[in-house]
Amino acid sequence: MTKPIALIAGGGIAGAVAALALHKAGWAPRIFEARSPGADEQGAWLTVAVNGLSALRALDLDPAVVTATGFPTPALTMLNGAGRRLAVLPLGGPAADGTTTTTIKRADLYAALRSAATERGIPIEYGRGLRDFTEGPGGVTVTFADGSGAEGELLVGADGIRSRTRELLDPSGPAPQYLGLLNAGGFTDGPVAAAAGQEPGMVHMAFGRRAFFGWATAPDGSVWWFANPPRKQPVRPGEFTPESWRAFLIGLFADDATPAAAIIRATPDVLGPWNTDDLRRVPVWRTRRAVLIGDAAHAVAPSAGQGASMAFEDAVTLGLCLDGRTDPADGLAAYEQRRRRRVERIVAVGRRNGSGKTAGPVGAAIRDAVFPLFMKLAYRKGDPQAWILDHRVA
Repeated sequence: MTKPIALIAGGGIAGAVAALALHKAGWAPRIFEARSPGADEQGAWLTVAVNGLSALRALDLDPAVVTATGFPTPALTMLNGAGRRLAVLPLGGPAADGTTTTTIKRADLYAALRSAATERGIPIEYGRGLRDFTEGPGGVTVTFADGSGAEGELLVGADGIRSRTRELLDPSGPAPQYLGLLNAGGFTDGPVAAAAGQEPGMVHMAFGRRAFFGWATAPDGSVWWFANPPRKQPVRPGEFTPESWRAFLIGLFADDATPAAAIIRATPDVLGPWNTDDLRRVPVWRTRRAVLIGDAAHAVAPSAGQGASMAFEDAVTLGLCLDGRTDPADGLAAYEQRRRRRVERIVAVGRRNGSGKTAGPVGAAIRDAVFPLFMKLAYRKGDPQAWILDHRVA
C-alpha cells in the first residue's frame, strides 16, 4: 500500500521532528527547507525540558543520544544585579527514566534531529521556500520560490515565527509582536575566572541593573550565556557592528556584581542582536489538508524555556492524530483540540516572564524585595510549573 505523502514546509527543529512523527504514523514525509545546505538553526543555546525529552522518547528516539552534546541543567539560581541570590528553582526532573532538563546548542539539536530523519529515509530538499499552495478534496499542491512544485495529501507548516504557511492560511492573521527585548548570546573558549566555582548543572540568571543575563558552565569549563537588553524599538539589520555590539553589551553589565561583563569579554564571537518576538493567539491553525506546528502556530518567548519542547509535543500529537485510521481533516481537528489551550497558556507564561526583565529602578527594587517570598509561597504546595513539566503526550 502506498503511503500518503506529507509535505513539510520548514526543515529546522520543528520540521525535522514533525517528519519523524509522521513517518512513525505511516506517512511518507518530505521536508522542504528554504535555507541552503549547511545553514544552521539561528540562536545560541536552549533548554529542552523533561516534557520535551519525553516527547522525543515517544518518537523512538533516545533523548540521551539526541542531546548528547548538551548537559543536564536541573536547577536555576536567580540573582539581582548586586549578586544577591533571590531564589533557587527546579527546572524539572528527574523524570521516571532519569532524564532532567537539558541544555544544548541549538545547532547541535538541529543536527541530531536532521540526522535521525535522514537515517529513517526522510528526504530533505534545500533552497525550497514555500510560495503558495492550493488544496483539493484529495490533497495539496505547493509551489516554491524557485518555481518548482510538489504534491501530497498533507501540508505541515513548520516554517517558524514568520511562517509563510500561516500567512497563506489566514492573510489577515496576527503578525509577530516585538516584546521590548533584544537577544544576544555566545560561548567562551574556556573557563572564566569570575564564574569559577559555581555548581555544575546550575543555570544562573540575573536581573542586572540595565539588562537581564543568563549563563551556565558546560562540563568542559566553557560558559554558555545569553543577554536580553531592553529596548523600545526593534533592532535594524546593520545597526551594530560586531565590535559595537560587544562594547554595548559590556557597558550594560559593567556595574553589575555578576560575571556578565567578564563572560562577554571572554567570548570570541558574540552572537546577535536578535529581536524577541512572540505571537498572540493565532486563530487559524488548519484547513482540511494543511496545519501549523511549532512557532508557526504559537511562538513562545524564550523566557518560557519551552519553545523546542512545545514543537516536540506538537509533532507527537500530530502523529497520533494522523495515524491513518481517520480522515486527515478529522485528525487535524483533533490535533488542534488537544494542543491549543496548553500552548496558549505557555505563550502567556513566556510573555509574563519576559515582562519582568524590563522593570525600571522602582519596579526592580520591589521585585528584589518580594521575589524570594513570592517564590517560597508559590512552591509551598509543590512546583507551580508541574502542569508544564509533568505533561506527557503519549
